[in-house]
Amino acid sequence: MSQSNTKTTRRDFLNSSLNIAGASMVQFNLKKTLGAVALACATFGVQAADPIKIGVSGPFTGGSSSMGVSMRDGVRLAAAEINAAGGVLGRQLLLVERDDEAKNERGVQIAQELINKEKVVATVGYINTGVALASQRFYQEAKIPVMNNVATGSLVTHQFDDQPENYIFRNAAHDSIQAPMIVEEAVVRRGFKKVAILADSTNYGQLGRDDLEKALAIKGVKAVAVEKFNIKDVDMTAQLLKAKEAGAEVILTYAIGPELAQIANGMTKLGWKVPMIGSWTLSMANFIDNAGAGGEGARMPQTFIQEPTTPKRNSFIVSYLKTFNPKNARIDSPVSAAQGYDSIYLLTAAIKQAGALEGPKIKAALEDLKAPVEGVVTTYNKPFTKTDHEAITANIPVFGEVKNQRVVYAYEEDQKKASEVRVKDAAAKGALTPVKKK
Repeated sequence: MSQSNTKTTRRDFLNSSLNIAGASMVQFNLKKTLGAVALACATFGVQAADPIKIGVSGPFTGGSSSMGVSMRDGVRLAAAEINAAGGVLGRQLLLVERDDEAKNERGVQIAQELINKEKVVATVGYINTGVALASQRFYQEAKIPVMNNVATGSLVTHQFDDQPENYIFRNAAHDSIQAPMIVEEAVVRRGFKKVAILADSTNYGQLGRDDLEKALAIKGVKAVAVEKFNIKDVDMTAQLLKAKEAGAEVILTYAIGPELAQIANGMTKLGWKVPMIGSWTLSMANFIDNAGAGGEGARMPQTFIQEPTTPKRNSFIVSYLKTFNPKNARIDSPVSAAQGYDSIYLLTAAIKQAGALEGPKIKAALEDLKAPVEGVVTTYNKPFTKTDHEAITANIPVFGEVKNQRVVYAYEEDQKKASEVRVKDAAAKGALTPVKKK
């Protein structure tokens, strides 16, 4: 190893140690934490000369940051726990974090940097479907696994179905699960016959809109209005007026928090209030806080609701709140945090089983995990196979509802059964057939 490379590795290790120790082990006071980091650096050549680098890519600034920061902090928490327990294969995890700003071009730059310069063995993250689709092709070419822990576009894990090997995995509820849930809630459970769809112009919004229209068609329903808007739009009056004039009884949404809040606020300004039912992003803090009273009652699919319904969830919530101290003791994006946390445990279970850091061996282990992985969302018992890279099936998510500025269980029966961990069922009904690349 050259002297310059040694300095770079030591600096990366110090930065990661500060991030992980400071972010996740608040049980130690600052003096002890800094002392531990100093000791780690002092013994660098003996104990931590070769940490395992894992990329973490997501939007840590901007409109998607509510999701990105929560995901990153969940990842940090898991990495700190694993490192405190001795690491993996006798080595510490080193998180190489990059802010993709929810921009496709930035995601592409980061992917190339993490692969070619940082030499990561895997990457977790991706919040935005468009960024995932633009970026993960570089990992596919390099044979490095990606664990999508938030991006939900149905195409994400099927982008390379035409290739003999697929390095893209996911532990989030994809849109072919969520869209039928949204339609079932609106049309069947609540009996609305006239629905409008409002979706943003991103890949996420438009792929989600397409899934909604397919799910509606199965029920014999056609939306009375289908409207589009751009990220950072602040006036939804035109779209809402078209929906109102068409007689819409409910608004189905596919977008992220800031623009979703503009929809709720726009209805308030028009003096027109109909229910909002949409994808999981209606649980974002920057929707709930910016929409205020206008966001009350909004419903969305959730893989995780911030309630201590199992010992594992209780431990996660307590540790997260103590470590990161979010406003009002509310995780900004609980789903992102929980799935981020679980993604690291899934990945490290595969590394441990593989006994190696080569991408093909980690991928093979992910496709045939021998031991269950207890997570916050679920217990992952053989979550992946060679032909199925989705850890979450249609029976796992439940409906959440915004109530008093928090997301709670929408249905009492789900609340009562929340202590029963829902596990993967590949035969679960309710999901559209995943979209394959043409």
